[in-house]
Amino acid sequence: MHIKLFLAGLFMLVMVDCEASESVQQQKHDILYADPTIVLDNGKYYMTGTGSQTPPGFTVLVSDDLQKWTTGTSDYYRFILHKGESYGETGFWAPQWLKEGDTYYFAYTANEQTALARGTSITGPFMQNELEPIDGSEKNIDPFLFKDDDGKYYLYHVRFNQGNYIWVAEFDMQTGAIKRETLKQCLDCTEAWERTDNYASDPIMEGPTVVKLDGKYYLFYSANHYMNIDYAVGYATADSPFGPWKKYEGNPIIHRSIVGENGSGHGDVFLGKDGGYYYIYHVHKSETKVSPRATRIIPLHLTKSNDGLYDISVKGDEVIKPYQLY
Repeated sequence: MHIKLFLAGLFMLVMVDCEASESVQQQKHDILYADPTIVLDNGKYYMTGTGSQTPPGFTVLVSDDLQKWTTGTSDYYRFILHKGESYGETGFWAPQWLKEGDTYYFAYTANEQTALARGTSITGPFMQNELEPIDGSEKNIDPFLFKDDDGKYYLYHVRFNQGNYIWVAEFDMQTGAIKRETLKQCLDCTEAWERTDNYASDPIMEGPTVVKLDGKYYLFYSANHYMNIDYAVGYATADSPFGPWKKYEGNPIIHRSIVGENGSGHGDVFLGKDGGYYYIYHVHKSETKVSPRATRIIPLHLTKSNDGLYDISVKGDEVIKPYQLY
């Protein structure tokens, strides 16, 4: 009887020790993607963004619920693209997935140029036949590929001219090039919230995302330098992919005064499993430090206004702080 009790106690100790060891191994860590993006594919969420891993490139996380994320493998990092397999040596920033048929496209920034790679899976590997940028004529960053209802593609991106500004051009998916004759600047820095004096810099408007709702185009963008505590998100609407764009009077819709954290911006819009729209973005590490920037997610609330457009807003108490489990 005593032997049975001893063995039972030993078994319990082993189980507790195993659970403790597992809890140590399965620790929660903040996700530190800047310029993040999420896509829902085959019932699972996939996230990537600007990171600091080695070798330079892009890694991916997987989730069922937007809260808990893993690599989906036993690896600390799971790369979908890295230096040497596609264009670029440094500065791998601001990625975006796009699926067309059985092909997955991956738009990104490297060497301060936009680039486009292809793969047969959402987790890559993403590669290019020719290691070159989309438009090497001048620097351009933050690509966002938009496919309209008529099948035409447009590349929204950022170009430099004494500041950062969002441009659009029609895009040829077959050649992987923009139609330069269609290049047009989308927005100018005109509102007080877009250039506050908390951090001195040239005008900056970046991180474009475009969605089409009830025949209208909604361009989400971030303004101010990312090191500014007032880095924030607004949107503008238009009847055409080229504009002209009218800024929402209630901008910014994501700002530290709303979500409670500094530097809240530069992300992407995505559809959730519930059919609702969400925005993923990054924030400063703390009230006194900018980096490493942390990832946040928040639902978007859409309300039809009298002019037929949607008023889009967020609620500060609905911020999701995703974590990586490993």
